[in-house]
Amino acid sequence: MVFRGLLWGLLVLSGAWAQNGSPGFQPSFIYMSGSTVTASLAGSPADVFSLSVADNETGMLPLEDCSGRNRTGDWRLNVTSQGNVSTVTVLLTRHLQLCTPNRTGCCTEALCVVAALQVSACRDSAVVARLLIRAEIYANTSSGNGTDNATVIPNQVYQPLGACPCNLTAGACDIRCCCDQECTPEMKQLFSGSCFTGVFGGDTNPPFDQLCSVQTGIHTPDWFPFLCVQSSMNNTPFLGYFYHGSTTSSETSSFKVLFQPVPGTPLSGYKQGDPIVTAENEYFAVPQPFLAGQCARDAPVAFLRDFAVECLATCEDGRSLLPSVAIDTGTGDHINPLVTYEKQTTNVGSCASDACENVTFAEDYTIVWEGRRIVEVKVTVLLGEICPEDTLRQRFTVTFVSVNATSTEELSGNPGYQVGKPVRAASLNSSVTNLALWKPDGGGLCMSENVTPILFGWNAISGCLLEVDLKENCSQLRENVTGTLNSLVRGNLVGRRGNSNSSIPDDWVEIIRLDTFDPSSNTSAGIVKGLCPGVPAHLNIQIFTADVGAVEGVPQEEILGVQISFSTITWQVQCPLVCEDEPGFLPISAAVQFIKIPAQPPVPKTRFQINYTEFDCKRNDVCWPELFYPLTRFYTGEPYSQSLAKGLVLVFFILIAVLLSDPGRRICGMLNKT
Repeated sequence: MVFRGLLWGLLVLSGAWAQNGSPGFQPSFIYMSGSTVTASLAGSPADVFSLSVADNETGMLPLEDCSGRNRTGDWRLNVTSQGNVSTVTVLLTRHLQLCTPNRTGCCTEALCVVAALQVSACRDSAVVARLLIRAEIYANTSSGNGTDNATVIPNQVYQPLGACPCNLTAGACDIRCCCDQECTPEMKQLFSGSCFTGVFGGDTNPPFDQLCSVQTGIHTPDWFPFLCVQSSMNNTPFLGYFYHGSTTSSETSSFKVLFQPVPGTPLSGYKQGDPIVTAENEYFAVPQPFLAGQCARDAPVAFLRDFAVECLATCEDGRSLLPSVAIDTGTGDHINPLVTYEKQTTNVGSCASDACENVTFAEDYTIVWEGRRIVEVKVTVLLGEICPEDTLRQRFTVTFVSVNATSTEELSGNPGYQVGKPVRAASLNSSVTNLALWKPDGGGLCMSENVTPILFGWNAISGCLLEVDLKENCSQLRENVTGTLNSLVRGNLVGRRGNSNSSIPDDWVEIIRLDTFDPSSNTSAGIVKGLCPGVPAHLNIQIFTADVGAVEGVPQEEILGVQISFSTITWQVQCPLVCEDEPGFLPISAAVQFIKIPAQPPVPKTRFQINYTEFDCKRNDVCWPELFYPLTRFYTGEPYSQSLAKGLVLVFFILIAVLLSDPGRRICGMLNKT
């Protein structure tokens, strides 16, 4: 399990963050839960594809594999090429049925296959791209031959799915479970006086508290006879359906929620994360990738959320997707994007047929904003030609720029930080920079990795493989690792706000280093050769934030403090005696966590909320704030006219009951005397 956890961590660190690096597989990392996965390779011509599986004991994958092997164990690799695009398919060839008596080649456990695979694309005996696959495949529990072993699930409208919930052990009697059919009468006599009650004990259709026939004694409220439910036992929250009518979700059915007259139209400007809409009340869309790795062509653009993505497209899909409609500024006005077209020269002389003209290579959107509205939209479109059989790699970027931003410095908010903007850092008398994490490319080595800024509000983890010279002692190794990790923290100050000024000391907070690691504190080379204790392999970055107010109703977040610390491990060389001439690899990682601190304590509960919890709408089905909910138009259990008529009749009877009660007679007597 330790190696499995390390293996999954290495897979995520190596592939999950690769978005805008060198050309490679799309996607570069796949979580596999079925028997087949597919990925595409474009822009990196390869002549050899190899499939390898991680070692079960060490959990390691080969860094260089150009053997051309397409079968290994129960796995098979298929490759098809069209133009400059290669499609690879990895298949599992074994059966996924659970084992039955007298059957072999089956799954002994529900989690049938756990493995890590790597597809290497090589050209001239050099790896140009890698595809990492994490496979967790469960056994198929359905019966494929239609025999009598198929499980028949009864209709839950008429009978419970589990008639005896306390029967937890198959083939044995469960103590105090009187509905367990495996318990003999002699066994039940041992605990007949202490059997489980209620639904858990087998009473799957008990009378519910809202029935008028249920008498709860002194705990029955005074209004119970007026609001109880007259229903048969077949209509119950434990069994069956209450009503076969139209239903609405809880978010839109509450009559306390204000209804927007025009859905999708911003009423008072955009907030961060709100989708931008057009003048025709539709989403302003730019292609963006989703979880499966493909791109959604109609993905909406969120306000103040920058992104830069790449998508694969064919000749037909590569036409310009730029919408020609005006964009809603957020205040009711409309603006038209300012579009600039540029031409890219491409060599399409060797096409099998006529070239595809005016296809989009890139679209760069610059959206200028002020407060909660959009001021201007600029678009730069790069057009060119491709062959019909080729696959195009398109680039789409969306950048939000404040109207007050200068060309020399980009702010991360004004005044508070915006979620998704870089965390600003600096040193004394130095320019403003950013805290960073690694952004792995295809190789995964620390020396060749790029870095990406830490984005405010987004927890993240990344890592790489540090090449280690086995001739170094442990002290040198600790010093190299510490220097590599400290290179991510560029400065000793962090901006308190998104618009922190480098010339104002109060706009910055100092980075606190917990248990500062001294690489020379332990100069021992280790008791055993190839074993180094106390190696700082993980950097923890904790950023404490808080809401400090609001500007035009938008909460403003600030950074209160930043602290970093190291986590150490004991690193052992895999082959310390025979691999001295070959470098070793040490996986190191860094993680950032945003911790929000309440700016003020929560509102204390009133005495009524503490003592009368049965009237709390969040805990109970019956509560006073929604007493008149059936009289509103959000109630869809019956026509509105009928519910209104029944409500008025109910109010009439309540008034009669009040007048005939003892306090009512006293009030009437006092009125007659006057």
